[in-house]
Amino acid sequence: MTNPLAKNIIGIYQRHAKAFWQRRPTNLFEQPWLDDFLRLIPTNGKILDIGCGSGMPIADYFIRQGFQVTGIDSSKPMIERCQQHFPQHRWIHADMREPILSDKFDGVIAWDSFFHLTPEDQREMFTVFRQYASARAALMFTSGPDSGEAIGTFEGEALYHASLAPAEYRQRLAEQGFHVVKMVAEDPDCQGRTVWLAQSQ
Repeated sequence: MTNPLAKNIIGIYQRHAKAFWQRRPTNLFEQPWLDDFLRLIPTNGKILDIGCGSGMPIADYFIRQGFQVTGIDSSKPMIERCQQHFPQHRWIHADMREPILSDKFDGVIAWDSFFHLTPEDQREMFTVFRQYASARAALMFTSGPDSGEAIGTFEGEALYHASLAPAEYRQRLAEQGFHVVKMVAEDPDCQGRTVWLAQSQ
């Protein structure tokens, strides 16, 4: 049975968008992983940021490196903030689970967003990743360290997270033609994030 808290995620990021972008660290603790991701992408390549939030700091970093960014987020206030700050790029208010674009991208990233999906929805997302990925595209996402659900809090509301087991992530990636370039569970140099970096074959 699906945890009912999973249905609240979109509403939480709609209601508390301002609190999120005010609290979101902008010191780019993720930069080593972002740089590994960018090394797999052609210069001036196209990046799809799934769950882009306000665009800060990750999309902003990609833009400053000369990449063209398309962002998708289910929170309309987040997308409006992206449109305000980065008008030369493309920002789409949509649910990440719905493959609404026909474009192919050189890089696809779902940082701190994919892990809000239920296990069932995460399994379905690998076909979405494949649909968006060009040949040799980079794919990076964060997950939990092992199979299970975890409930955090944000602005006093329960915040749902879920993860598959590492072996299943590897299986799902392989089924869609991705090979794992690098994976670190609870990376101490990335504030404990579990990070997956893969590339399409």
